[in-house]
Amino acid sequence: MGLDHSAELLARAARIRLIGFDVDGTLTDGGLHYDAHGGESKRFHVQDGLGLVLLRRAGIATALVSARRSEATLARGRELGIGHLHLGEQDKLGCLRRIAAERGLGLEEVAFMGDDLPDLPVLRAVGLAIAPANLHPWLRADVHWTTPLAGGEGAVRQACDLLLQAQGKVEALLAREPAP
Repeated sequence: MGLDHSAELLARAARIRLIGFDVDGTLTDGGLHYDAHGGESKRFHVQDGLGLVLLRRAGIATALVSARRSEATLARGRELGIGHLHLGEQDKLGCLRRIAAERGLGLEEVAFMGDDLPDLPVLRAVGLAIAPANLHPWLRADVHWTTPLAGGEGAVRQACDLLLQAQGKVEALLAREPAP
């Protein structure tokens, strides 16, 4: 079911209890849209949102960790029930370390998905480093898996599905009523 993954990747994914996500370029296509008054809008993929909800249902904690403050991101995170919303966060690794410590987790139990240089310290430190297909090439050597899809096009859902598959939680989710 899903993508065919290596045994090593599945073993890493099976240990994950918390996953953090960069936003721009990961949950979105990286485009910044401003209206004439400076208001910002973003486009989020609905399948990514359901993937995040499914992780929560499966007992895997989620975090959005972005260097940019954005009302659109805040609204989407709240709508999805994301447990940890950290916007305007310049030290992403420090932020994830704090969240992990609060939850009694080591970094080997943490995954992160990001697409560009501000994400590199986190990707190098966590137990599972994931990037969308549109990652900056300089990150390629530092990630354990690159999703086939790009940010904003379902890449986050692919990361969520990997964790659910590796942890044997797909069948239980399929047996439930579909999410609204």
